[in-house]
Amino acid sequence: MMSDKMGNSGLKGWIYLLPAILFLGVFLVYPLIDVFVYSFEEGYNFTSQTFWGTGLYNYSYVLHDPYFLQAVKNTFILVIVTVPLSTGIALLISVGLNSIKPLRNLFQTIYFLPYVTNNLAVGLVFMILFQKTAYTDGFANLVISWFGGPVIDFIDGPYWAKMFVLCFYTIWVVMPFKILILTSALASVNPDYYKAAQVDGTSKFRTFTRITLPMISPMIFYLVITGFIGAFKSYSDAVALFGTDLNAAQMNTIVGYIYDMLYGDSGGYPSYASAAAIILFFIVLTITCINLLISKKNVHY
Repeated sequence: MMSDKMGNSGLKGWIYLLPAILFLGVFLVYPLIDVFVYSFEEGYNFTSQTFWGTGLYNYSYVLHDPYFLQAVKNTFILVIVTVPLSTGIALLISVGLNSIKPLRNLFQTIYFLPYVTNNLAVGLVFMILFQKTAYTDGFANLVISWFGGPVIDFIDGPYWAKMFVLCFYTIWVVMPFKILILTSALASVNPDYYKAAQVDGTSKFRTFTRITLPMISPMIFYLVITGFIGAFKSYSDAVALFGTDLNAAQMNTIVGYIYDMLYGDSGGYPSYASAAAIILFFIVLTITCINLLISKKNVHY
């Protein structure tokens, strides 16, 4: 009798999960398998659904394509710079917001505004601030000139200047969400721990490193993981600043390269795009696994 009840409950559980399983299978698992198959089909023609061979040529072409290598370089710089900086700055701002009482909700709303603003609109504002034109040098150059620095074209100028703007823009866009998560995490820390630390005469810095950071480490780890994944998938940020011809601007990303191979002016190569997508998939998977291994020692649940 007991085994029949357990069997019925197990069957009900699978029935409840069936819609989600079907949804994930149709829109996630099947496309991933399809892209993996496309990546090995050499000379695939989407219109005629034909190809002239199978092998690793698509991967070899992509890995030797200078546009792809440039996109990989840009993406890794974006990841390495923006994820730690945005998380660290968001943590400092969240600690500051958590320590003040008056106007806290107002400040939280102000910091959250960029998150509900359209990315392209924010990109247009950044372009106006940093772009050098025939009529103006831009607000950024105005500030630089105050300190006696040279005028720099951050949008159409040297590579390092364009990368600086892209990183700055990305940090600006992602920080509101991180501040929201970290502020909520700080508010959920049991105040009894802080009272005990005050009784023991513990310094604020030691309280922060020994109590606050371990207690909110799961949220920090979550933001780092999602930050890495989001930065590796970035594309709209670069388009908002430098337009759609990112290869000419040397500011393309891996996702932008995949899009160009499919729909760009020189596109129509789904096999190359599939190979690049699979390479991106394994890069993100590897980085995520490394973070998971590191988190076992540094994250306290």
